[in-house]
Amino acid sequence: MATISYDRKTQNVGNMLALEHVNVTVPDQGIATLFYLMGLGFTRDPYMTVGVDNMWVNLGRQQFHLPTRPDAQVVPGHIGLVVPDLDALRQRLRIVEPRLTGTEFAWSDEDGYVAVTCPWSNRFRCYAPAPQFGEMVLGMPYVEFPVRPGTAAGIARFYERVMGCPAEVRNGVTSVETGRWQTLRFVESDAPERAYDGHHVAVYLSNFSKPYEFLQEKGLITEETDANQYRFQDLVDPENGEHLFTLEHEVRSLYHPMYGRNLVNRNSAQRLGGYTRDADVFQSA
Repeated sequence: MATISYDRKTQNVGNMLALEHVNVTVPDQGIATLFYLMGLGFTRDPYMTVGVDNMWVNLGRQQFHLPTRPDAQVVPGHIGLVVPDLDALRQRLRIVEPRLTGTEFAWSDEDGYVAVTCPWSNRFRCYAPAPQFGEMVLGMPYVEFPVRPGTAAGIARFYERVMGCPAEVRNGVTSVETGRWQTLRFVESDAPERAYDGHHVAVYLSNFSKPYEFLQEKGLITEETDANQYRFQDLVDPENGEHLFTLEHEVRSLYHPMYGRNLVNRNSAQRLGGYTRDADVFQSA
C-alpha cells in the first residue's frame, strides 16, 4: 500500500484565529448605507448598534464597524473583499454612483478584481470566489498596509514571536496568518507614511495572555477593556524594540461573548421583480 505524505504545516492557523472586523469612522450614516449596503451588497447587523450613531455591517463572517464621527478614518493601503458575483456588484455600483456624486466614490475593472473607493477614500479590491480564498464566498480575506522600507522582516518577527502567528516575508511583503483564509499584509513602500488616524482591527487569540505579557512589559497596552479584551497600537521589533508600524489591535479572547457569533447575511440578489421564495438568507462558508 502506498504511503500518502502530507505537509501538515499547510493546516496550521496559529494563535490568531480570526480577523473579525475593521473599524473606521464615517461622518454620514446615510451615505454609508448607500455604499456598504446598496453598493457593495452587504448587510446591516439587525441586532447590534441599530441607531444612527454607529452601524455594524456584516459580510460573511466578518464585519465593518462604522461609528459616526465628524472626521472619516482611512485605512492606508486597501482591504480585500470576496463577493459572490462581480457582475452583480458592478450593477449595484452603477445604481448608487449618481447618488454618490461629489464624494470620493469611484470604481473600475482591474486585472482580476473590481477596485472600489468608498465616499471617504477607503480603497477595496473585490474578488470573485477563488481557490486562493479557500471556501470563502463572501468575506474579508485580507487587509493590506504600506510600511516603511526595511520593516517587513521586523513586522514578521513581531507577529511570529509576540502574537504567535505564522508569518512569511517575500520581496518586501510580510503576510501574517490571521485565521482560515485570512491575512494581514504589510508591503514595503517608498510612499510618504500617512499619519495614523485611529482605525483598528479586531482579532481573536487562542493564547490570550502570552502576547499580553510582552506588550505589558514593554508598556504597549493602550486599553484594559475588560477580562476578555485589551488593545495595543504599536508594532515593535522584538529583537531591538524598534517601532515599525502603528495599527490598533482590539484583541479578544475565545471567552469573549461575541466569539463565533452568528452573523446575519442577506442574499443581495433578491429583488421585488423576480423574487425567489425562501432565498432571502445568504449562506456563507
